[in-house]
Amino acid sequence: MSTEPIIDRDTYRSIKKMSREELQGFLMRYAENLTKDSPVIDLQKLEQDIKSIKGIGEKRLEEIMVIIEKHLGV
Repeated sequence: MSTEPIIDRDTYRSIKKMSREELQGFLMRYAENLTKDSPVIDLQKLEQDIKSIKGIGEKRLEEIMVIIEKHLGV
C-alpha cells in the first residue's frame, strides 16, 4: 500500500533545522490550515434534521448517526 507523503522533502529538511519555538509556530499554522479546510458539522442539528424526515424513527436515526460519526472519526 503506497501512501502520499504529507510533507515534501524540502519542508521536512526545513523542519529538522527549526528550533522548538519555530516548530511550535509551524505546527500551529499547519493545524489552523487543517481546520479551515474541514467543514464544521453540528451533529445535534444534523440529528434533528434527519429526525424530521418522515419515516425515520428513533432506531433508524441511531443507525444513521453511528455511520456518520464513524466516518467523521467521532
